[in-house]
Amino acid sequence: MKIAVTYENGNIFQHFGKTESFKVYDIENGQVVSSEVISSEGQGHGALASLLGSRQIDVVICGGIGEGARAALADAGIEIVGGAEGSCDDAVQAYLNNALTDAGESCDHHHEEGHHCGSDEDGEACGGCAESGGCPGCHARPEITGKNVGKTVKVHYRGTLNDGSQFDSSYDRGEPLEFVCGAGMMILGFDQAVANMEVGEIIDVHLMPEEAYGYANPAAIMVIAIKDLPGCEALTVGQRVMVSDEMGRRFPVTVTAKDDVNITLDANHQMAGKELNFRIELVSAE
Repeated sequence: MKIAVTYENGNIFQHFGKTESFKVYDIENGQVVSSEVISSEGQGHGALASLLGSRQIDVVICGGIGEGARAALADAGIEIVGGAEGSCDDAVQAYLNNALTDAGESCDHHHEEGHHCGSDEDGEACGGCAESGGCPGCHARPEITGKNVGKTVKVHYRGTLNDGSQFDSSYDRGEPLEFVCGAGMMILGFDQAVANMEVGEIIDVHLMPEEAYGYANPAAIMVIAIKDLPGCEALTVGQRVMVSDEMGRRFPVTVTAKDDVNITLDANHQMAGKELNFRIELVSAE
């Protein structure tokens, strides 16, 4: 069995069709026996199915993935586990422990969240803190006005917390972020900031939680008996995984505590309750 994971610096890259590398794992008897990082060879979206098929890949683990790529992988007989995030090695181990399942078209985080909240031009679920911003604020959003609303814009951005630590940057990826301004694909404050920018302008914005990922909800923290959650035995504190509720709906959680009896899972967004700072550069608006 072979598992391929979209790869960037040890973590799951969040756009299947734009990944430059995959980490491929050889599995025997439920254990990883070897792994290697391979190039995507400049392929994109559906064309990647042929590349992975030629390498006899059985399972793909990724963040956001669009319908076209899903269909191409399915046609190639490759199982898809989308909506994953964090360490590639941890994700593969979680999959082997039956603790990682497909989130469908979900965005995953500090990238992907468990419900669909918008996609880029290629139909992929959003990934990255700025990109996945529709999640917490996509309901009852105030109307956004400005000359760029409805336009397809490209922006470079750098996101930092109040302590100065960086959590995301399009500059580091070497590619601007593209989205439709005002369409709910971004967190509210980011969308509002871009709405009236001039092409070439660079601005700094400070967003309160209500303009970003909202506040943490105590009701979203669950303490579950380990015996009642099959497959969670191998999970570790800090790990981000997908779980299903009694209705079969999948959503991501963070393991925040664990002992011999119980495991604590937090379904809040990892940026919930945090003030965010962005430096935004408008590259184009069409």
